[in-house]
Amino acid sequence: MYAFFLLGAIVLVFLAQIVFLGFCNPGDLICLNPAELPQEPWTIITSMFLHGGMLHLFFNGFALYMFGPYLEQIIGSRRFLLVYLLSGIAGGLAYAATYYLGIMPASIPALGASGAIFGILGAVAVLRPNLPIIMWFVPMPMKFAVIVWIALSLVETFNITGVAGAAHLGGLVVGAVMAYAWLRMGSIQWVEEGYS
Repeated sequence: MYAFFLLGAIVLVFLAQIVFLGFCNPGDLICLNPAELPQEPWTIITSMFLHGGMLHLFFNGFALYMFGPYLEQIIGSRRFLLVYLLSGIAGGLAYAATYYLGIMPASIPALGASGAIFGILGAVAVLRPNLPIIMWFVPMPMKFAVIVWIALSLVETFNITGVAGAAHLGGLVVGAVMAYAWLRMGSIQWVEEGYS
């Protein structure tokens, strides 16, 4: 399963960060720096496998572990990998756009798999909107959890919090749109599951 492979990859890259790479040092060529993106386009990919600390890695890894294999079973491995990569790219582009649109006052380097993870969450929300989950110790259907994540990400985008809310939104939208397109084409079945 690609979900477990990706989980292993982000953990191994994090260990490499600790030993060799560091965490977005000035002049490095692996973090996404919006101002440098036109000259360093590969950072839209490399930054998706980096994390800023143990807590950052834990939350992204936990979400990938909980929802990744579930989504991969529903849509298949190739589509899952496509959701992960395209959502991660969209998240990076959305984050960079906040700099170019003047929402973010400075070009602050970013790293993390959050765009890709939110793409997975968006796809699951479209395909299984009533899937019961627990968020902050409160049980709720996936569709309500996504509304909360969107609201938080909007706040993070327009208030410089150190969290790349625009990356979350960009990834979530792409994952949701991809899942919706597959539903419309009839290549994936919508299933009523959990709360109604």
